[in-house]
Amino acid sequence: MNFRKHIPRCFAVSCIVIAVLMTMVIIISNIIMCASASKYIYDRNEVSKLPNDFDCILVLGAGIYADGTPTPMLNDRLVVACEAYEYGYSDRMIMSGDHLHADYNEPGAMKSFAVEQGISDKVIFLDHAGISTYDSIYRAINIYGAEKILIVTQKYHLYRAIYIAQALGAEAYGVSASIRPYFYQPKYTVREWAARVKDTLLSITKPEATYMGEKIDLSGDGAVTD
Repeated sequence: MNFRKHIPRCFAVSCIVIAVLMTMVIIISNIIMCASASKYIYDRNEVSKLPNDFDCILVLGAGIYADGTPTPMLNDRLVVACEAYEYGYSDRMIMSGDHLHADYNEPGAMKSFAVEQGISDKVIFLDHAGISTYDSIYRAINIYGAEKILIVTQKYHLYRAIYIAQALGAEAYGVSASIRPYFYQPKYTVREWAARVKDTLLSITKPEATYMGEKIDLSGDGAVTD
């Protein structure tokens, strides 16, 4: 028997099997995550049905332009978060985003937006190391001490955010900031499918966030985080 003739066929079969298994992992992870988190997600017009007395309203970053203004996706998260604050669901806000470089201050821009809406800077805490969804939520729980969190982001993103928060031991709900269509939504949706697999694994292993630091008291003055 000429084994060399069978090598390409075996390789092809192996590739197909691996591809099928990976596809199954992605599909199963997404189904489990979405099913688990769906009952904790509320639309913008359903906020009156939410529980109250959250430790904080956590806003997840979504990019800013060179002039410091929020992208449309982030703008809508901030609009909904400010509405939730005015409803009285929490008297504390955490703006979590990327500020690893001096010329890119995502949480600072998020705070400026909220202050312009009339929210006191003393109740707004900045998480400068929110470089991923997992890190933002891990730090909200372990650095800021939040145990009951109201997360604000677009609906497709809320499934993963809530799943992570609950896996890390917090009580978490979400308000959808999907106010309008977004130009890059198809790309975000495809990327989200893969991200759910990654964060399912992180939610099991529970590693620390990339950057930690000293604990911050949410009952204090948010200006200390500027």
